[in-house]
Amino acid sequence: MKDVIHQHREVTRARYAVAAVFAVHGAVTGSFATRVPWIQDHAGVSPGQLGLALAFPALGASLAMPLAGRISHRFGARTALRGLLALWTLSLTLPSLAPGLLALCLALFTFGATAGMADVAMNALGVEIENRLGRSIMSGLHGMWSAGALIGSAGGTLAAHLGTDARLHHALAAACLTLLGLVACTWVLDLQSAEDEEPPPRFALPPRSAVLIGAVGFCAVFAEGASLDWSAIYLEDELGTSAGLAAACTTGFTLTMALARIAGDKVVDRYGSVRTVRTGGVLATLGGLLIALADHPALAMSGFALMGLGIAVVVPLCFAAAGRSGPNPSQAIAGVATITYTSGLIAPSAIGTLAQATSLVVSFALVTFLSCGLAVFAGVLRSGDRDRPAVVTGRTPVRSTRDQP
Repeated sequence: MKDVIHQHREVTRARYAVAAVFAVHGAVTGSFATRVPWIQDHAGVSPGQLGLALAFPALGASLAMPLAGRISHRFGARTALRGLLALWTLSLTLPSLAPGLLALCLALFTFGATAGMADVAMNALGVEIENRLGRSIMSGLHGMWSAGALIGSAGGTLAAHLGTDARLHHALAAACLTLLGLVACTWVLDLQSAEDEEPPPRFALPPRSAVLIGAVGFCAVFAEGASLDWSAIYLEDELGTSAGLAAACTTGFTLTMALARIAGDKVVDRYGSVRTVRTGGVLATLGGLLIALADHPALAMSGFALMGLGIAVVVPLCFAAAGRSGPNPSQAIAGVATITYTSGLIAPSAIGTLAQATSLVVSFALVTFLSCGLAVFAGVLRSGDRDRPAVVTGRTPVRSTRDQP
C-alpha cells in the first residue's frame, strides 16, 4: 500500500513538472513571435523574404522530430527532455542575431528543429503520465503551453513598447527559461529503455495509425492557423471593422483556446475523447458557418470564438491517442506532430492563395469543410483508449473504460 501511495505521489509530482515544461516551451514561442518585426528590420528582409524564412521552423521541426525518440532511447526520458528543452530555450537567441536572409533561415531552421524535438519528448512523457493516472491530462498540459505563450507574448510586448533591443530581450528570456526548464525537468519521470529494446530508427515514415490520427490533427491545426493569421484581416477587409476590434478578435480566439484546453480534461474524462472531438467538430463547423455568412462583426467574432472552442482539445487528444496506438509512442507522436506542423505550415499560405483567387469568405468555407472532418473521423481516436493501464491511486488500481465500444 505504501508503495502504491508513493508511486501516486511521484506521478502527480511529475505531472506538475511536465506542465511547467509545457509552459516554458510555450513562453519561448510567445517571446519570439512578438519580436518578429524587430527581427525583420534587423535582418533587412522584405515581407516576402520574411515569409520564406518563417517557413523554416516548420521544416526544421518536421525533419528533426523523428530523432527525439532515438535520443530518449539512448539517454532516458528525463535526460533527453532536459537537454532538448535547454537547446530549444537557448535557440531563442539565434533569430535576433541574424544579419541577413540566409543567416535568418538557418537560425529559424535550428529554432524549429529544437522546438520539434522538445515537443515530441514532452508530449511522450505527458502521455505516459496520463496512462499511469488513468485520466485525461493532455488538454490541460497544452493549456499550460498556451498560458506560457501568452506570458511570453506579454513580456515581448512590454519589451517592444520600451524599445528594448531584441537581442538583449531574448538573451535574458532564454537564460530565465532555460533555468526554469532545467529545474522543472528534475521531477519528470525518468523512463529508461530496456537493454534488449531495439532503438527507434533515425528517420521513418509515420505508422499507419499515426497517419489517421494525424489527419484529424491536420484539420484542427489548419483551422487554428487560418484563424490566428487571418481573423483580424477578415474582420477588417470583409466587414470593415477597425484595426483595434480586429485585433481583439484574434486575442479572443487565443484566450478561448487556452481556457478550453485548461478545462478540457474534465470534459474528456466524462465523455471520452471521441465524443469530445465530435462535439468540438460540430462547434467548429457552426463557427465556420457563422464566419462565412456573417454580415456583422459580432457574428464573425462569435464564429471565431466557437472555432477556438471546438478545436482547442483536438491536438492534445491526437497526441494522447498516438502515444497509445502502438509499441513505440515516441515514433507515433513524432508522426502526428510532423503532420500537424505541416498543416500549420501550409494553412496560412493556402488561405491567402485561395483568398487572392476568390475571396476570404471562400477560404473560410474551406476551413468549415475541414472542421466537419473532426466530427466525421473522430472515431480514429478510440483505439488509443481501449487498453489503458492500471490507474495509480491510493487504493485499488482500476482501469479506465472511456471510449470503449
